[in-house]
Amino acid sequence: MSSLNDYIKFFLDIEDQNIIFKDYFYKFLYDGLKYKIYTAELIQPACSFCGSVNLIHNGHLKTNIHYITANASQPIVIRLLKQRVKCRDCSKGSMAQSSLVNKYCCISNTSKLKILSALTEDRSMTSIAREHNTSVNTVQRVLASCSHRFIDSYDYLPEHLAFDEFKGLDRKLHFICLNGETHEVVQILRNRFKKDLLKYFGKFQR
Repeated sequence: MSSLNDYIKFFLDIEDQNIIFKDYFYKFLYDGLKYKIYTAELIQPACSFCGSVNLIHNGHLKTNIHYITANASQPIVIRLLKQRVKCRDCSKGSMAQSSLVNKYCCISNTSKLKILSALTEDRSMTSIAREHNTSVNTVQRVLASCSHRFIDSYDYLPEHLAFDEFKGLDRKLHFICLNGETHEVVQILRNRFKKDLLKYFGKFQR
C-alpha cells in the first residue's frame, strides 16, 4: 500500500482496505466552488455469491461521491471506480461494494451521519445544506431515510432516553429520540405533537 493511499485514508478517516486511492487534484465544478477531487479504485477480491477468487475483471463503474469533512469551505469529491467482475466458478456477475457509500448512491454514509447530526440542532434545512455544500433535497432525503430506518421494531427501548426537537423544512419542528448513554439515534418523527408521540411509544411492549 502506497504512502499516498495511507495518507489520504488517514485524512478522510476511511478504513476500507478494498479502496485504493491513486491521486488527487483541484477543480472548479458547476456551482463555482473549488473542489478537491480524490481518485480511487474499489476492488472486489472475491465473488460476492460463492466466495471464489477466480474472477474475470469486466471494467468499472465510475461514481462521484460527495464526502463531507470538518472544513466545509473545501468541498471533497471521491471519484470512485468500482470494479465489475464475473466469477469463473459460478458464472455470476457482481460489482464491488463498500460501507463508504450505499449502492447507486452518491452521498457517503459518513456525510449522511454528519447531516443527521446537524438536524438535531436548532437550525433550518437550508442552513444545513449550505454548510455542507449540498442541496435541501439531499438533507430531506437523509431525514426521510432515517425516519424509515428506525421504525423497524417495537420490542425494545434503551433504559435511558434523551428527547430533543429540531427545525426542518419550513421551520417545522421534528422530534428526535436518542439513547441517553450512547447518544445513538433511536427514532426521528416528523412532528412533536403529543398524540403522535403517545401513539409511537404506545406500540412498545410494556
